[in-house]
Formats: sequence, C-alpha cells, structure tokens
Amino acid sequence: MIDIVFQLIAFFMVITNFEQNQADERVRLPKDQLARPPEVKRDNSFTLNLGFLRDSQTGQITDPDPYLFFGPDRVNIRDCATRLRQEAQFYEALDVDLAEVTVEIRSDGDVSTGLVQELIQKCQEARASQQSTEGFQRFALRATQKTD
Repeated sequence: MIDIVFQLIAFFMVITNFEQNQADERVRLPKDQLARPPEVKRDNSFTLNLGFLRDSQTGQITDPDPYLFFGPDRVNIRDCATRLRQEAQFYEALDVDLAEVTVEIRSDGDVSTGLVQELIQKCQEARASQQSTEGFQRFALRATQKTD
C-alpha cells in the first residue's frame, strides 16, 4: 500500500506543471475587479515578468528601475531586444508565425503604464531575422482578481 502511495505522489509531481516564469514573486500583480484567468490554454505563448527588486523581508522596492525577469536573470527594458529576438527565433524554428504567438505580460502594479507600452512596442519590433516582416502582435496582461 505504501508503494502505491509513493508511486502516486511521484506521478503527480511529474505531471504537475511548475511554471516558475509565471509565478515570479518579484512581480506583484495589480488587483482588478474584472481580472479572470484565460478560459482556454493558449497554444503558443510566453510570459514576460516585469517588476522591481524588492527586499525579501519587508517587500519594499530596493531599486527604482523595473526589470524583466528571466528566471534568475534580470534585464533592463532598454536592453531586452536581444532576449525578445531569441524568443522570436525560437518560434520561427518551430515554424510558428509570430502573429499567432501571445505575449503574456505580468507587470508589477507599481510599474508605469508607459513602460508597459514601451515593452509592447519592443515586442512588436522583435524579429527573428532580417527576412521577417513583423514581430509579436498578440498580447495579454495579467492581474489578480479583486475580491470584496
């Protein structure tokens, strides 16, 4: 009986999707009454986490500049073109049209909307190669649902 329990635990640990890039604690999502999770899972999408460096004890912002977080790495918004180009090349290698890829932006509630718009513009300009005509075209913004 114990063997079966351990096999079930191992099975569920293997099939559980631990998506670190979608649960970055450095990004505190804004709260909105209308926020809802997507109704269907998107086939071609990737997540950009935009937030601040925060003190682990107090949660206070330690650096006023927001960063894009890629796992343990952080990149300034002005220097993210290379990373976005790599994402475009990845989807081009899979023979997926960039217009069909959804960029999910998880932005900290304290990040200015102008900076989010700048990030969207950089995504639209990201191309896999010189022959590519356009960059990413679909975007989704994440928020936490506000409950009263």
